[in-house]
Amino acid sequence: MNGLQRTSLVLIIIGAINWGLIGFFGFDLVAALFGGQTAALSRVIYALVGLAGLYAITLLFKPSDEFERDPEPQT
Repeated sequence: MNGLQRTSLVLIIIGAINWGLIGFFGFDLVAALFGGQTAALSRVIYALVGLAGLYAITLLFKPSDEFERDPEPQT
């Protein structure tokens, strides 16, 4: 897994936790931490989470062997 994939995964997890909090408790953690839903930083975070989700769609179509490469050459 490369750096872009790891970053995307972290952002997707943040988004999933935030949506879980909204669904279960009606609490938007990103908005609470960064000044409301319309604050510039909150909107940047929402946009990054959305872009990470779109990038994750491409991962669905990659063969699994690309994710599980052996770091040592086979002899």
